[in-house]
Amino acid sequence: MAAQSMSELYKAVRAERKVKVNPYVSQSLKKTPLTGKFTLKLPGNVRQVQRLSDDDVLALCKCLQHNKCVTGLDLRYNNITNEGVEHLAKLLQEEKSSLSCLDLMFNDIQANGAQVLASSLQGNSTLLSLRLSGNKIGRGGGLELASMLQENCALQELEVADCDLDTSSIIALIIMLKKNKALCSVDISRPLLFSHQEEWAVHCSKMLAVNSSLMELHLGRMGMTDTGIEQLTEGLGRNNSLRYLDLCSNRVTRDGAFHLAMMLKQNRALEILDLSSNQIGDGGAGYLSKAITCPRSTLKELSVCRNNITSEGLLLLAQAVKSSSTLTHMYIWGNHLEDPVCQIDAPSLLQAFKELISSGRLHPEQTDVSPYEVDGHVFLAEVFQSLRKPVYNIDCNGTDVPTKTAASPDSTAHHGQLKDYLNCKDLSL
Repeated sequence: MAAQSMSELYKAVRAERKVKVNPYVSQSLKKTPLTGKFTLKLPGNVRQVQRLSDDDVLALCKCLQHNKCVTGLDLRYNNITNEGVEHLAKLLQEEKSSLSCLDLMFNDIQANGAQVLASSLQGNSTLLSLRLSGNKIGRGGGLELASMLQENCALQELEVADCDLDTSSIIALIIMLKKNKALCSVDISRPLLFSHQEEWAVHCSKMLAVNSSLMELHLGRMGMTDTGIEQLTEGLGRNNSLRYLDLCSNRVTRDGAFHLAMMLKQNRALEILDLSSNQIGDGGAGYLSKAITCPRSTLKELSVCRNNITSEGLLLLAQAVKSSSTLTHMYIWGNHLEDPVCQIDAPSLLQAFKELISSGRLHPEQTDVSPYEVDGHVFLAEVFQSLRKPVYNIDCNGTDVPTKTAASPDSTAHHGQLKDYLNCKDLSL
């Protein structure tokens, strides 16, 4: 289908429903390539655009019927509700559906919408990536998605962060990962968990002990304590597939860092660990430093930003980077770099990071601090760099449709493969 006809069909559907044409959608459809496969990007967090409604989604779905060029649909930050999801579900149920990526993050989809979407995916074999983060699908929606994973053997990436999932729905999703061999990346961050027993961590540990396909797991803002970390690391020690573990913004302290350090000495797969916004302190930094220098360690990237670490712990980490044969990325900003680190009487930490960067052992683009001198004294400045999120991403077999301005970073990778962590590049819209 030619680009011009897609635009005209969209206008015709809108006219039939006696609704004004959304100029944002109309202009984007005019810009679509005439040949090749591509992702149609219509994010609503772009300045001075009219966000998409359910009527826009209906018109889009009619335009995409029998269309083999559009393999990805980016509809983040719009005003799509359960009604709009019903239209998308019908599109996914088509026998010759070509959609492999669907991004619906931060719309107004609730449990009923998630149920409809889950039903449409039970027999779908083309969709590889589904992003629903920011939609309040709640317990019911989470359970429906878990049920869908029993039947669906194609989905490789699932994001349901900040979806108001409860303990039962989180556990249901984790249990399904024991049997599902297709999912490679899962994000269940920021659920609504009211129990302090961390039952979900026990199930997650058992899942990780047997799962051989999961490469990326996001468990940020789960309220996880050292007890949960201890349970989690039991399974991680026997896992051979997970490359990226996100534990940011939890309640991990020194004891939790100890369990993670012991796990790192056993695990031969984990390459990226995000511990930012926890409370591991100098003791935890010391444990991790010893694990990093262990000959069996495979860790390449570590973030300990905002962890209440002083010069003592940070110096141990700097020395570990120097000695490690694998670690290439280190992020430390938000710790106690000012007092007493950035003072005349304690120059060792500053000199250590300056030498790491100037010698090339730690590349400037692979850390979040940059040394500078004032009156002969070394200081550290913040550089706005962090771990790549996500590192696992589905390639929708084409180029992105240009939009007016950048909405958020995006990246591509080959089907079913983990990105090359050291060489991947982020692409903006």
